[in-house]
Amino acid sequence: MEILWFLIALGLLFGVLGPYLLRRRGGGIRQVAPGAPDAADPEAYGFVRQEDQDVRLPGADDELLHVLDVVQATQDWRAASRLLAATDADGEVRWQRVQAFAGAASLELQERPGVGGAWLRTWRAEAPKDAGGAAVHGEFLVQQAWRSSAAGTEDFRIILEEGRKVTEEAALLAPGDPVPYITQLAVARGLGYSHEEFDQVWARVIDRAPQHMGAHLAALHYWCEKWHGSREEADHFATTAAARAPRGSLLAALPLFAVYEHVPDMVLVRDFFRTAVVSKALDGALYAVHSARPDDPMLAHVRHLLVWFLVRGERWAEAMHQLVKVDGHVGSVPWTLSGDPAAEFTVFRNLAVAGYEANGGNPATLPR
Repeated sequence: MEILWFLIALGLLFGVLGPYLLRRRGGGIRQVAPGAPDAADPEAYGFVRQEDQDVRLPGADDELLHVLDVVQATQDWRAASRLLAATDADGEVRWQRVQAFAGAASLELQERPGVGGAWLRTWRAEAPKDAGGAAVHGEFLVQQAWRSSAAGTEDFRIILEEGRKVTEEAALLAPGDPVPYITQLAVARGLGYSHEEFDQVWARVIDRAPQHMGAHLAALHYWCEKWHGSREEADHFATTAAARAPRGSLLAALPLFAVYEHVPDMVLVRDFFRTAVVSKALDGALYAVHSARPDDPMLAHVRHLLVWFLVRGERWAEAMHQLVKVDGHVGSVPWTLSGDPAAEFTVFRNLAVAGYEANGGNPATLPR
């Protein structure tokens, strides 16, 4: 009898709280109305199955993926070193590749403590003056700090201090490379740099790559931390960068990332995702995507965030137009903030398919 009363109480509790819990930031989507095509099949659109989504990258980089496979299969770092040496120092691609190698080593270590990521340790031991290896090592330490330790703890600070030391070494090995300083922006965020200290690092970044989208995203994270700046400061940073961006630059999408950083954990305002603030930021990001070069390496980052906002705003057709460009690779915000990026992405994708078909769409009507 006690169990029965417990189940009744639990059901009543969910009935009261359920509608609010469904509005949480990670999954607050209004359910498709009765009569919508429950059997809508994402595979009919050529979408990749959830278990086959690549969580390492936001978009395709076949050369990188080939080298990653070689390095992880052989535990030989040399292919990674050659690839980074051949990658332009001041571009977005080098930053993404450094992040990918560091992330691969970090995930290996997480899966096989004490053993995983041995190739990176060997790389640093055998080629201590290799600028690429130092850059990857610094990024690896930063990712380890945020992944394995609670912010503000002693372990967190120790790992980030080591990361700062390694990035300074990497910067000396490659004076024109902005990547070590971009990594230092994450160190600045974690260690609570003052605005003056942060500005010194930021100046070194923009001296080398003034239009670097990845650098601006890293800086935005600093300004969005509650102990570094206010929402107004973060919005000012994003809108100023967008206003100064040349035509074709994805920096015009930066305000949407700022809005995302400040979406409350529980959205109780009806139609929040259709407010003027969100609509303006969405328009800017859509314009940026339309104007950008098709091969811009940061394009997938913006498309993934657009999917998140467009689905939340029930703009199904627009969401589908972005999904067909990024499906298959889910290593990007917002999905990577989930414990299972592929599952999180698939939920949003399936909702987009159902909403699209409920409004008359089908695979034949979706332009590629």
